[in-house]
Amino acid sequence: MEYEIFNLGDVTLQSGVTLPNAFLAYKTYGKLNEKKDNVIIYPTAFGDQHVQNEWLIGNGMALDPSKYFIIVPNLLGNGLSSSPSNTPAPFDNANFPQVSIYDNVNFQYRLVTEKFGIQKIALVVGWSMGAIQSFQWGASYPDIVERIAPFCGGAKTWPQTYVVLNGMKAALMAAVGFDSNKLNKLTSADMRAVGNVYAGWGVSQAFYREELYREMGYDSLEGFVAGVWEDSFMKMNPHNVLAMLWTGQNANISANPAYHGDFDAALKTIKAITCIMPGSTDLFCTVDDNKYEAKLIPNAVCHPIESIWGHFAGRGINIVDNKFIDENLKHLLALSGNG
Repeated sequence: MEYEIFNLGDVTLQSGVTLPNAFLAYKTYGKLNEKKDNVIIYPTAFGDQHVQNEWLIGNGMALDPSKYFIIVPNLLGNGLSSSPSNTPAPFDNANFPQVSIYDNVNFQYRLVTEKFGIQKIALVVGWSMGAIQSFQWGASYPDIVERIAPFCGGAKTWPQTYVVLNGMKAALMAAVGFDSNKLNKLTSADMRAVGNVYAGWGVSQAFYREELYREMGYDSLEGFVAGVWEDSFMKMNPHNVLAMLWTGQNANISANPAYHGDFDAALKTIKAITCIMPGSTDLFCTVDDNKYEAKLIPNAVCHPIESIWGHFAGRGINIVDNKFIDENLKHLLALSGNG
């Protein structure tokens, strides 16, 4: 896997903890032009690494590397950027500090400004936890970001979404008898239960009823759950997952010194031209939540992805959904920026 490392040095997190020798893993696609204004930021989602974002990047697509300089920064906790699995003691494994979405975006800002000298971003786009990072970019740096396009994700973790993530966390905590002192005994095998919890939320009821998993090569429901949900989660480090779950559960674009928890004010501050694309059957990042957010962002539209793929309408698997997202991004990029 090819990617680059941006060394952040010793960073003080929003929690007040100083994480020594922190680093951001990232990959770039295309070339930065002389004006340094052809920049697209495309953060990764929970559990994903930059390669999982590549389905939306390609010649002739909205995210065209022959036109744009696309930077994909990896979320802290995902195993490539600073994470429980790659950080030495005393912050290894279960001892890794709490990292917020605000922290992640601040570090990404350092990457684009210090490493590349970029002062204008054409677009920030992202899926799921990548979506909330795009909202955070718009709220934290309104004069720099011209457009944002969050899909299948909100500007904060709404209460029901919090409960879904808590269910995933509980499946891991149960493996150690809910004893936080035993977290370092967790193994990847304990992730099987987490995969089963997520299986009920990742796609919609209609997806299962119509047996769309057969289009993915699975001839039974049990085979699909084991082959997709269990297998993908068992490949993840449990401590990385707990770190990312904390980031996700506490995600809120206003939970920082700039907005002091005033969510509506944070939304109203976003100057970027905004295209929000919820999945019409997403069970935990809902259309209603996104409609609330779109009403408060001055220049926003909400275009639901009409799909029975649920949250995974934004995962890059279904061709029809992929085309819808790409076409909306092309339209957004054709609009004049926010100045």
